[in-house]
Amino acid sequence: MEPPWSFRRPGPGCGSPAYPGRLRGLPGRAQRLPQPSRPEPQPSLVPLSTLLSRLGLGEQPCPSLEAGDWPLGRGTAAGAVEALARPSPVAENDEGVVAALPTRGRILWRGRGDTLPAPAGRDAAMLSRGKPCVAAAPTLRPPGPRPSLPPAPVPGTPPAAGRPALGTKPVAKGTPLALGLNSVKIHCQNEAVYQYHVTFSPEVECKSARFAMLKQHRAVTGDVTAFDGSILYLPIVLPQPVSLKTRRRTDGEEITITIQITKVLKPNSDLCIPFYNVVFRRVMRILDMNLVGRNFFEPAQATVLQHYRLQIWPGYSVSIRRKDGGLFLLVDPIHKVIRSDSVLNFMHTIYKQSLSGFQDECTKQLVGNVVITRYNNRTYRIDDIDWNKTPRDSFTLASGEEITFVDYYSKAYGITIRELDQPLLIHRPREKQTPEGKRRLDMVLLVPELTFMTGVPDMKKDSRMLKDVTREMLQSPRQHYARLTGLLRRIKDSPEASGELMRWGLSLDQDIHRTQGRILPMERINLRHSSFMPAEDLSWNKEVTREASISAIAMNYWLLVYPKRLQDLAKDLVAAMESVCGPIGMHVSRPALVELKDDRIETYAKTIRSVLGSEDKVQLLLCIISSSREDLYGAIKKLCCVQSPVPSQVINAQSLMGQAGKMRSVVQKVLLQMNCKMGGELWGVDIPLKHLMVIGMDVYHCHSKGMRSVIGFVASMNHVLTKWYSRVVFQMPHQEIADSLRLCLADALQHFHEMNHCLPKKIVVYRDGVSDSQLDTVLKYEIPQMQKCFDTFENYQPSMVVVVVQKQISTNFYALTPEQFTSPPPGTVIDHTVTSSEWQDFFLLAHCSRQGCSIPTRYVCVLNTANLSCEHLQRLTFKLCHLYWNWPGTVRVPAPCKYAHKLAFLSGQVLHHEPSAQLCDKLFFL
Repeated sequence: MEPPWSFRRPGPGCGSPAYPGRLRGLPGRAQRLPQPSRPEPQPSLVPLSTLLSRLGLGEQPCPSLEAGDWPLGRGTAAGAVEALARPSPVAENDEGVVAALPTRGRILWRGRGDTLPAPAGRDAAMLSRGKPCVAAAPTLRPPGPRPSLPPAPVPGTPPAAGRPALGTKPVAKGTPLALGLNSVKIHCQNEAVYQYHVTFSPEVECKSARFAMLKQHRAVTGDVTAFDGSILYLPIVLPQPVSLKTRRRTDGEEITITIQITKVLKPNSDLCIPFYNVVFRRVMRILDMNLVGRNFFEPAQATVLQHYRLQIWPGYSVSIRRKDGGLFLLVDPIHKVIRSDSVLNFMHTIYKQSLSGFQDECTKQLVGNVVITRYNNRTYRIDDIDWNKTPRDSFTLASGEEITFVDYYSKAYGITIRELDQPLLIHRPREKQTPEGKRRLDMVLLVPELTFMTGVPDMKKDSRMLKDVTREMLQSPRQHYARLTGLLRRIKDSPEASGELMRWGLSLDQDIHRTQGRILPMERINLRHSSFMPAEDLSWNKEVTREASISAIAMNYWLLVYPKRLQDLAKDLVAAMESVCGPIGMHVSRPALVELKDDRIETYAKTIRSVLGSEDKVQLLLCIISSSREDLYGAIKKLCCVQSPVPSQVINAQSLMGQAGKMRSVVQKVLLQMNCKMGGELWGVDIPLKHLMVIGMDVYHCHSKGMRSVIGFVASMNHVLTKWYSRVVFQMPHQEIADSLRLCLADALQHFHEMNHCLPKKIVVYRDGVSDSQLDTVLKYEIPQMQKCFDTFENYQPSMVVVVVQKQISTNFYALTPEQFTSPPPGTVIDHTVTSSEWQDFFLLAHCSRQGCSIPTRYVCVLNTANLSCEHLQRLTFKLCHLYWNWPGTVRVPAPCKYAHKLAFLSGQVLHHEPSAQLCDKLFFL
C-alpha cells in the first residue's frame, strides 16, 4: 500500500510553513508570579553586617531576583523546551537551571499537579470594601440617558481577603478528626542563604559558557552552588569583593568574573524555594527516576497491559512549598499511561479506516494530544501537522550547520528513521520568553515514528479497558501512604541522595505530617413534603425517587422521536415513564409520537425542524437514538438549543435494553433530569443567608485549531438557590480571563430583580479553573469588571465574596484510625498547616469516594467585603456541593461551578454557538 503521506493536499494550504521564522502563538495564561508585598527580613548575622558596612553596602538597594522573575506556574515554563527541531542529547544541567520547570504531560487519574504558591501583596487582615448598602431595595434604572449624578469613583483594585497573622487563626466549629497529609516537614539547618550577582567582563552571551567558567572556580565558591547565569546562591559568605580571571575557550580572550553579594535570605524564604526544588530534582535523579514533563517516573517498574498495548509508569509528583506550617515537601504518587504504538502507527490505522479524509481525520484526532519522545523522555502537545515536511528536510543547528532529521537522529541518538515520507508534527511552545542565552523557538518539529501517545483518548468506548487500567492505577489510602513512605526510605538509605539535601542544610521527617481537621455538620435535604438527613455516604437516591420533588413541571405536550425499528422500545419507555412519574410528583401525559423511517442525521434534523417549526407549545423533545453517535447528538442539540429552542433529552437505546429493573432505574433518573430542564426543582438545603446570589463560572478551552474559548456563567435567582440563570460568552482561543463579566452579571441582576422585586445584598462568586499564578489577575481584572456593573442600578453597592475553586491539586489527606489509613468522611475540612501563607484558603472534601483516595478541593478567597467568617464560607460551600441535581449526593465542587462547566462544555464542544436566550432560565444543559 502506498504510504498516505504521498497524497499532498493541493492549493494555497500546501505552501511551506513559516518555519523557521517566527509564528504567532496563542495567548497563554499568566505565567509570572505576583511580586511580594514586602521584602524578606534579613537575619541578624553580626559578622555579615560588619562585612557589609565595611563594603559600603549598608542600606543601598541591590539588584535582586524577585519572586516574579521565576518562570513558575501552570503551563509551559520558559526553558523547559529545548530546540527540538534539533533535539539535544545532552542531559539538562542541574546547576544551570534553577527555576525552570519542564512542560507537563498528561497524567491519567491524578491529573496535573498544583503550582507553587504565588506570593501576592495583600492586606494583612480581612477588610471590607467600604460600607455595604443597607438602605431600602434599590430600584432598577430605566434605559435611556442617566440622570445627572456626581461621578462615581471608578473601582480600582479591590482589597484582597488577606490572612490573619500566623497563630491567630479563628477556631471554627466541627467534629475534630486526626488527619495525615501527603506532606513531609522540611527542616532548614543553615542559618542563611546568600545571594550574589555575577557579572562577566567582557560580556559572555552564551549561558552554558558562563556555567563552565564559574565551575572552574569551585575552589572559591565551593561545590554547593545554584546558578542561573547571573544570580548565584551559596550557603557560605564569600569575602568581598571577589574578582576571578578565566579565558574563553573559543578565542582565548581573558574574562573577569565579579561576584558581589546582594541579599541575605532566610533559609525558608520564597526566593530559596525554586532552587530547593532543583536540588530535589537532583535527588530524584540519584534514585534513578526519569523526569517526564514536570514529574518523575520509573519506566523500569512499568506495568505492561499487552492486550491493550499500554504501559503504566509509576511515578511521583514532588515539589517543595512554603505553607502556613512551614516548609513542606509535597509528594503525590501518580501514574502515566504510555501507548506502545508510535504516532506513525496510529496514523496508519486512521489511513486504513478513512482513505478520503485521511489528513482531516488525522488532524482531528491528533491535535491537542500530548505525546512523549522516548529518546529524551520529553512531552509535547501536538498543535498542528506539517504535511509538506518530511525527515528528509534539513534544519539549522545552533552551530550554523545544516543537517537533515534523518542524519541528526542517527548521529545524536543512533536512531534510524525507517519511514522517510512521513509528515512532521508541530509543537508551538506557549512560553514566549526563552531563557537568556537560548535561541527563541517558534515551533518544534517532531517525527511521528519517534513519538508515542500518552493517555487513552478512546477509553469511554471500551469499558473493559477502562476497568483494567483503573484497577492498575487505583490506590487505597494505605497503598498511597506506603508508596510515599517508601520514597522517604529510599532517600534516607541512599547516602548520595540524603547528602545532596544536607549540603543545603535540608533534612526531611521520616514520616508524613499529621495534624487535625474538622468534619462539618451534615446538611438536611428538603423535598416538597419532607426533610431528612442523608446517610453517611451522603447519598439520597432512594429518597428522591420515592418522594415528590420541590416542584415538578407537568408534561402536557411533549414529543417522542424515534426510528421505526425502535418502536417497541419507545412504547416500553412511555409505559415506564407513566409508571414511575407518580412517586416523584410529576404528571406525564401521552406524548406526540414522531416515527422516523431511518436513523440518519438528515432524517432526524429535517423531521425535528419541521415539527418544531409548526408547533410552538412543545415543552420538551425526547429523542431515542440507536447507538452512541456524537454527530447525531450534536445535530439534535444544535437544533434544540440554538435554532428552535426547546428543552431536549437524548437517550441511547442501549441504556434502556436489558432487565426490566434497569429500564425503570434509568427512566427515574431521566424523568428527574427532564424536570430540571423544564424548570422544575428537585431538592434543596437550608440557606440561612438572605438576599443572597451565588454565581458559578468556568472556562472551556477547545483544543481544535482556531476554536474560541467559552465562559459558562450561572447565577442563582431565588433565596433558596433552586432557580438558575445562565449565560455563555465566547472569547479568543486559550484566553483564560473572562472578558464579558460585566454584561453577564448585569443581566443576572436584572433577572433577579424581575423575579424577586429586589436586588441581592450579598453576591458570592465561585470561579473555577484558575491557577495560583492567576489569582492576582482575578483580583485586579475580573473583580473590578464585575463591580462596574453595579453602577447600572440606583444606589446599589452589594457586598461581594469571590472564591477561586481549584480541583487540580496535589494535596491529599487520610483519616488516621487505630487500625489503618482510610479516606476521610465527606465534609472534612482543613484550614491550617498546609494552607497558603498569602491567601485565605481551605481544603474541603465534600464527596464520598467509592474507590481509591478521595481528593479534596482547594478554595481560595480572593475578596470578602461581606465579612463572611471562614466557618460561614466553608458551610456555604459544603451546602452548595449538595445542590447538583444530576447526582443525588454531594459532588466535589459547588453546584453552580458544576453547572457552569456543563454549560461551557456543551456550548464549546457540541454547539459551537451561544444557546438561545429563551433557555436562559432553565438547566437545559444537564
